[in-house]
Amino acid sequence: MSTLADEARMAANGAADRLGVRVLELSEVDDQRAAAELLQRVWNADSPDQLVNAGFMRAFSHSGNYVVGAYRGGQLLGAAVAFIGADHLHSHIAGVEPGRQGSGVGFAMKLHQRAWALDRGLDTVCWTYDPLVRRNAYFNLCKLGARATAYLPDFYGPMDDGINSGGPSDRMYVRWDLTSPSANAAARGECREVDPAGGVVVLGRGGDGSPAPVAGAVGRRLLVAAPADVEALRGADPTLASRWRYALRDAITAAMDRGYSVAGVTRDGWYVLEDA
Repeated sequence: MSTLADEARMAANGAADRLGVRVLELSEVDDQRAAAELLQRVWNADSPDQLVNAGFMRAFSHSGNYVVGAYRGGQLLGAAVAFIGADHLHSHIAGVEPGRQGSGVGFAMKLHQRAWALDRGLDTVCWTYDPLVRRNAYFNLCKLGARATAYLPDFYGPMDDGINSGGPSDRMYVRWDLTSPSANAAARGECREVDPAGGVVVLGRGGDGSPAPVAGAVGRRLLVAAPADVEALRGADPTLASRWRYALRDAITAAMDRGYSVAGVTRDGWYVLEDA
């Protein structure tokens, strides 16, 4: 009889095979250096030292942690680094070569990570993501079936890489229960969509693309908008991007303080919060 870890490994291998990708643990210095340089490109950083360098990857890998690369035809397309916490695997950083996002490589790496963790008796993976980046929100909460459990204002403090410079490093903390129905569905390629019907808007999008808070909005289900493309907005109008940071922070933390939890996010970037 197959175990869940066996099933997870089969699902991960199947997803990788369909994409023509191999996800491999990296134990050689040259491979780790290439992975660090890939992540540097993803974050448009000046140096891998601003993220995670090859030396850290070497130490993580040697001590039994998770350091992988995703390859197609010998070309490195993605990399991920995670370390084992007290009761879970913490996924610290993962990225896909610029221009290859949305190609399924990131999904293949996460399914590999799930199988790797289950193989070691770990049934939870946790990580953070920028709640303004709605494609990441959808990937994490819907495509993977993870749960957003906390909003963490300025979690990392000031950051100086090319993506995160110039503002507070707010993060959403997510827990991925690897044995849950949503994680099992994700492994089958089924996305957990959330229903926004009947939701009351507490933060919308103005006609000019600015955040539009709605004072006094109440209901069992609340809707909080993320900007259409905050990554482009940071380059075109950093002041407006900053307004979105604080508006979304205020809307979500106020709702959570009142007992709401994040049920998910829609494909078009609406967080759905429900009264617990």
